[in-house]
Amino acid sequence: MLGVLPTRDAQRMAQQQGLDLVEVSPNADPPVCKIMDFGKFRYDEGMKRKEARKSQQRQVIKEIKFHANVDPHDLETKMRRTREFLEAGHKVKLTLAYRGRENAHKDLGFEVMQRVIKELELEAVCEQPPRLLGRLLGCLLAPRPQKPVKGKGGGQPAAPRPAPPPAPPT
Repeated sequence: MLGVLPTRDAQRMAQQQGLDLVEVSPNADPPVCKIMDFGKFRYDEGMKRKEARKSQQRQVIKEIKFHANVDPHDLETKMRRTREFLEAGHKVKLTLAYRGRENAHKDLGFEVMQRVIKELELEAVCEQPPRLLGRLLGCLLAPRPQKPVKGKGGGQPAAPRPAPPPAPPT
């Protein structure tokens, strides 16, 4: 901590020590500089960035596809798989494709999509509501954020998930 110095004096001091004058905080008033080895400083900064990238988690988006006239059992199977993806912490993209005459009844697809969203509302948050893009109806679900547990193991067990309502007869 040498205080406020003219730039020339600071450069001269750094040169006498065989080091560099490095501007650490250019936006401060006056700008903050340090006398240090610039090569070592760049190396340390690169290592910090590399470590930050290593500890960063990439978000994975899984996709579940189905059709407007999906069988109730097939829908349950796909919803079970969606729950597994959400529990693993992945985002899930639901895609409903219209084929042939299904294009004339887009409302059926919206009903199926709304049913899926409603049944998964305990496990997921709808990040992107159902949107029609040509022949595809798409929606994006993200897992609900986990609430941090206070203390070690002193929390209450999670409430059991309610059983899904029986499928309506078709």
